[in-house]
Amino acid sequence: MKEESKIGKVILSIFVLIGMVFFGYVGLFLLLIMGKIDYIALFITVGVVLYLLFVLKIFRFFQSKQRKVLFGSIAGIAILISAIAPLKDVYTNLIPTVDAEVDISKYEPFSEFGDVATLKEKATLQVSGDLPKLDGATALYPLYAAFVEATYPEKSYPPYDSEVMMSNTPNAYENLFNGTVDMIFVAAPSEAQKKIAEQKGLKLKMTPIGREAFVFFVNKKNPVDNLTVDQITDIYMGKVTNWEQLGGNNETIRAFQRPEGSGSQSALQSLMKGMPLMKPPSEDIVTGMGGIINEVSQYRNYKNAIGFTFRYYSTEMVGNDQIKLLEIDGVAPTKENIRADTYPITSEFYIVTAGTDNPNVDPLIEWILSEQGQELVEKVGYVPLEE
Repeated sequence: MKEESKIGKVILSIFVLIGMVFFGYVGLFLLLIMGKIDYIALFITVGVVLYLLFVLKIFRFFQSKQRKVLFGSIAGIAILISAIAPLKDVYTNLIPTVDAEVDISKYEPFSEFGDVATLKEKATLQVSGDLPKLDGATALYPLYAAFVEATYPEKSYPPYDSEVMMSNTPNAYENLFNGTVDMIFVAAPSEAQKKIAEQKGLKLKMTPIGREAFVFFVNKKNPVDNLTVDQITDIYMGKVTNWEQLGGNNETIRAFQRPEGSGSQSALQSLMKGMPLMKPPSEDIVTGMGGIINEVSQYRNYKNAIGFTFRYYSTEMVGNDQIKLLEIDGVAPTKENIRADTYPITSEFYIVTAGTDNPNVDPLIEWILSEQGQELVEKVGYVPLEE
């Protein structure tokens, strides 16, 4: 009888093991799909501990207090060690980002609930026929959406599938190079983007349509309020590595960057004037089916962090009250200082074309440079070319 009872327990243990392995595979698959690789070790450890607990329980292993304490101690240590990575992931995700998801739907032209800048009078240009296909940077979408609402026929223009797209700077340049769009609204191209255009035999025509400030920001609790241009370049070359060297706290500087080809990363490269950039913080990003790629880390608002973007995006589109924009050479990045040309890192933004044959492109560019077009530049929140 005792032998039969033992065999029954073994069979039950095997069936439970098969069930746990099946559901374990399902759980692992879901973790991979969700990109939660850091949680796999914890998932497996908890599964093994639960199975051992079940088996030892039915075989009456825990008949003494010492055995219970021994198993509990080993299981606890194993779970604690495997939980380190998930806890680190949770902590990291609790640190707020500046690049919060921006609701661009409110800037969609002719949207019922839109928040698009408008003119008081009808635009002197009304585009018809072959509508120029547009694309551009996220930060400039509110601007060219306003141009569209003023001059294009009234209809729906979804930002991801219409004549008026918003696919961000790197993708906008790619769409321009591939002939998918006629004109893009972006910052100046990077050296890599210029090289691609040259290899494709494309001549980029860059028409400035407004001015903007390139800004640097830190956690609002950081005591540093001002940096010089030289100090910024020293930070991003890796020469200055501690905030104490800049009058701040004794903490290592965590200098974030942006992905290659983005407008703000190109602006940083321009500011560096050929000086080598330090390697940026990076993170492993999980793609479909558990593939891993290493990408530039998104800015997270650590107390020792510094990041960069353009003034309009940070103040008008994101509006994060946990950061503060730094003065550069003692000058704040305000519209007034951009206008007065006193803020030291000011640049123009552009309409870029690459030899389109759409007959409506040139008239639209001329209108954007006209008094009405520049009025919309001002109303959206940017600084026009001339006052």
